Amino acid sequence: MTAPALASAGQDKIDWAWRFMPVTAALAAELRTSTVLARRRIGLSLVLEPKTANLALSLAAAGAEVSVVCDGSSTRDDVAAALRQAGIAVFAHAGADRATDHRLALEFLDQRHDILVDDGSRLIRLAHAERPDLLDALIGASEETTSGLWPLHAMAQQGRLRIPVIAANDARCKTLFDNGYGTGQSTVLTITDLLGTTLTGKRVAVAGYGYVGRGVARAVNALGATVTVAELDPIKALEALHAGFTVAPLAQAAAKADLLISATGVEHTVDVAHLLALPDGAAVAVAGGVDQEIAIDAALTAGARRRTVAHRVEAFDLPNGRSVLILDDGGCINCTAGEGNPIEIMDLSFGVQLLAIELLATDGAGLPPGLHPLPDAADARVARVKLDSLGIRIDDRRPHR
Repeated sequence: MTAPALASAGQDKIDWAWRFMPVTAALAAELRTSTVLARRRIGLSLVLEPKTANLALSLAAAGAEVSVVCDGSSTRDDVAAALRQAGIAVFAHAGADRATDHRLALEFLDQRHDILVDDGSRLIRLAHAERPDLLDALIGASEETTSGLWPLHAMAQQGRLRIPVIAANDARCKTLFDNGYGTGQSTVLTITDLLGTTLTGKRVAVAGYGYVGRGVARAVNALGATVTVAELDPIKALEALHAGFTVAPLAQAAAKADLLISATGVEHTVDVAHLLALPDGAAVAVAGGVDQEIAIDAALTAGARRRTVAHRVEAFDLPNGRSVLILDDGGCINCTAGEGNPIEIMDLSFGVQLLAIELLATDGAGLPPGLHPLPDAADARVARVKLDSLGIRIDDRRPHR
């Protein structure tokens, strides 16, 4: 496909997604009117697909100088081409190896942004490690994932976090819907597409019962699977029990599972022992997640052999004679092999991000280094815009007693 044709195909997808993004449209229009983002250099480190492209284009329309970075496994080249054609600087190539991803990430940071929007805090941490000279000019950043906030909390506690970061992930309009509904739906549908199977009557083990784990368990259960949850937190385990799910240690749950889904965002959640416990032919995937959430490297070191058996599906022949299927190299399955979360769900998350960016642009210079919540008023503003777009009214004051 020629470059213009590629860009045209990407723009068609971007235009389609825009039809379902009223929150992003409304809040971006307010930012255009306020001119608060005029000439601000904003960098987006997000999955590069049509929904994210609309966020980038909305920021550019509000007067910002926007650049985008993404690793090769989560980049859609047609969308990247459309953004380049629109004048957005893109530091991403589909299928790029790790060395190329790293080089592009450093080139992205060298754009000397005022504000970073990150996913997994990869670029925030990279800036601290390899571009510390750029931090003094950085007003701040916003982080949109649970797994990305964990290392930032550690950096803050150790006094190593040198910029203010808005914990966008913790906003209710992000966590309750993106984590709680979107990731579960998109993860499970991507898994069933890759495996070409139904979940009716299948036994599914879900590792982790945070917001993402709840969404995954609810989705597989709705498609007819029997769910067993493995969870370290006793309160969350009790919550899973009250939701009607069986609760067991992960090794025990894995031993009876047709499908194991990790939803923790913690490295080596599915360790070699769990892979060995799985029945022959069972499948393993990651919802959200971090590198090596499935301990693939450790399994290979222990003697496993991998072979491709279908699109984004590999069989791992284990030392115990069994073979298990690992989907998309243990990547964030809904983003690397699917289309990411539903558009309307990401519209809410991008509404949160727009208000986090607005907060940094207006008040970021006065915020101390560390993690900061998005104010409740901003969170409610996102929800009200969504309700307005649906034509739904709610009471605006409490009744007098």
